[in-house]
Amino acid sequence: MLTTPHLPQAIHTRSDAASDKGPREINADAVATHTDPRTDRMAFAVADGVGDHLLAARAARLAASTAATAATRYGAAGALLKAQRELRAQFPESAADAVAVVAVFPPIGGEDEVCEIAWVGDCRAYRWNGNVLHQITVDHTLAEFWRAHGVTPSPKMEHMVTDSVRTAKETDIGTARISAGAGRLLLSTDGVHKSLDLAHVKTLLADGVAAGETAKALVSTARAFGSGDNATAIVVDRLML
Repeated sequence: MLTTPHLPQAIHTRSDAASDKGPREINADAVATHTDPRTDRMAFAVADGVGDHLLAARAARLAASTAATAATRYGAAGALLKAQRELRAQFPESAADAVAVVAVFPPIGGEDEVCEIAWVGDCRAYRWNGNVLHQITVDHTLAEFWRAHGVTPSPKMEHMVTDSVRTAKETDIGTARISAGAGRLLLSTDGVHKSLDLAHVKTLLADGVAAGETAKALVSTARAFGSGDNATAIVVDRLML
């Protein structure tokens, strides 16, 4: 009797993003993705320019594109350091700055099953594994600083970042390692997540619709809940096929 050999299931990655400038003059958020053609490592980055002006938008675009490209070679934290060097080099005399989060996945079929996350500021990463939603990042804000010291912060402090791409030291960069298996990753700017609690984020990620529609729903729901900032989300699906 012939038997069919057991073939390991493969992880496939699908992603899409949505962004809306809202009532702001310009959209100073940026999204970038990159796949290394040599290693097949995939990286995703979201950046939020500091300020409501063209220079902030340019800083965010540079930070996101540099981080996504560098992450497949240098890892997530190394990518933010690379973005910092580029930002300082291209805007040496200005305060052009951004906050950012970057995620890098291992090659398809590789032995490493870990996704690296790195961030500065208040861009966030969430992971939905089909049952539980985890907020991976912890905001680098004055509010979080005082919470860690047992003090209740004022609402204004939620928007006051303590680290950024331009200013962070290597030891300031937040890092995490999560499963690169089947599940859903969300990277977002504060225009999305600071208007939505975990329950709303979970509901939208668990709806089962495509990544692009989910990203649009996150942005539009944040806007409906009163977000007055640029709002950007990228949803990355890791599918077992």
